[in-house]
Amino acid sequence: MTAILKFERITTQIAFFLAIVFLCIAASFALYQVLTRFVLDNPSTWSETVIRSTMIWAVFLGVSAAYRDGAMISVEIIQTQLPKRLGLSLYILANFLSLLFFAVLFWQGYQMTLRVIPQELDGLPISIAWAYAALPAGTLFTLIAIVGCILRVLQAGQLPSAPIEPKS
Repeated sequence: MTAILKFERITTQIAFFLAIVFLCIAASFALYQVLTRFVLDNPSTWSETVIRSTMIWAVFLGVSAAYRDGAMISVEIIQTQLPKRLGLSLYILANFLSLLFFAVLFWQGYQMTLRVIPQELDGLPISIAWAYAALPAGTLFTLIAIVGCILRVLQAGQLPSAPIEPKS
């Protein structure tokens, strides 16, 4: 179990780092777009597409870190007001349902990515599948993070008040 949790921590850190990188790329191209449009009066035809695509990647990669840190929307008051065992069971059930949701999202995103391979991004000779691939890639990282959340709670035997690190 420790190896799985270590793998989850590393993959979530990688996803979070990549989300930050994509966000920085989006911000850089947004600045470029503003400069070309309003300062040089010669707007770029492709920068908006790059910004949109990198923002999509940043969001889907950032979900795994948000899930791991407990930043996703949840109704914790119900879990904490229930008896400990029932609260844990509800938490695990909610995570299994999230696992199911993200598994379906992964599969649908993968299928959608395959369908759009022949299409190109606006203004760029690059397949739009690169933007759509953020969905299955990000959800794969999220699936790993959810498994980590379930395992950490099972290992600790209590609901997380903050991210639970595995016992060494």
